[in-house]
Amino acid sequence: MNILLLEDDLILSAELCRFLESNSFTCDKIYDGETFLRQIRNNTYELYLLDINVPKINGLDVCQTIRSFDKNTPIIIISAYGDISDKKDAFTRLADDYLVKPFQFEELLLRINSLLRRKSPSDAADQDIIRIDDLIINKTEQKVYRAGNEIALTLKEFQLLVYLAEAQGRTVSKQQITEHVWEHNFNTNTNTVEVYINFLRKKVDKDFKLKLIHTRSGFGYYLSPL
Repeated sequence: MNILLLEDDLILSAELCRFLESNSFTCDKIYDGETFLRQIRNNTYELYLLDINVPKINGLDVCQTIRSFDKNTPIIIISAYGDISDKKDAFTRLADDYLVKPFQFEELLLRINSLLRRKSPSDAADQDIIRIDDLIINKTEQKVYRAGNEIALTLKEFQLLVYLAEAQGRTVSKQQITEHVWEHNFNTNTNTVEVYINFLRKKVDKDFKLKLIHTRSGFGYYLSPL
């Protein structure tokens, strides 16, 4: 089980990770909210531990951002703030648990195990999240995010993006796209696919240095950060 920890106290962060690793977890530690959000766009974790008072983006805002595209991964807030208003704020942003510092590591372990037991390992919702670099596609909610910002797509644009993403970097031909996205509802000699690819590029790639949608001349299109 992989856990990602957001904690800017270097000593506490190191001690927590050592404790978790001694209890059969893997633990990556991050010290600021901005780096934390970048980390989860490229990696998969079973649980997040978030301190509130951290640099760049605070833990509550990180929690809210996670919930904008991931409703299921458990989140535990660990904070020195113990007022009921602080706890209310955390649960309003859909945190699963709240532990006030200082706390016993054993209690944290009990809470982690409790949350992980509630989460089904076959949770279909997890399978409906596609992550490619900083692009996140939520198939269940039909929402797309890049660098944490939501991108508005039409239904066909969304279906085309999902088809490219599920190809996992393989090139798909114009014919394959028309079969899967449009179900042969137009002549493959038309430029409909090219038009929609250009629509996607303007929305998904235009404002970013790293381009994800590529053309392989004479063969088709593929979605990849490389």
